[in-house]
Amino acid sequence: MTNLYTASQLGPKNFVRTKLMENQDKKFGFTQFAENWNGRLAMLGIVIGIATELLTGQGILSQLGLM
Repeated sequence: MTNLYTASQLGPKNFVRTKLMENQDKKFGFTQFAENWNGRLAMLGIVIGIATELLTGQGILSQLGLM
């Protein structure tokens, strides 16, 4: 959650300190940032998997030698 302060309300030193503290929120676990990247990479993996199947004519399991 972000605080909505302007630079004139906080002063220049406090504004910079507040902006730096916003970037120090937790970076691990179920954060919005992590979930966005997880979704993007999952979509990329699906597209690459479908493209590979179309180009080779084999499913992913047969490409890996599991079928």
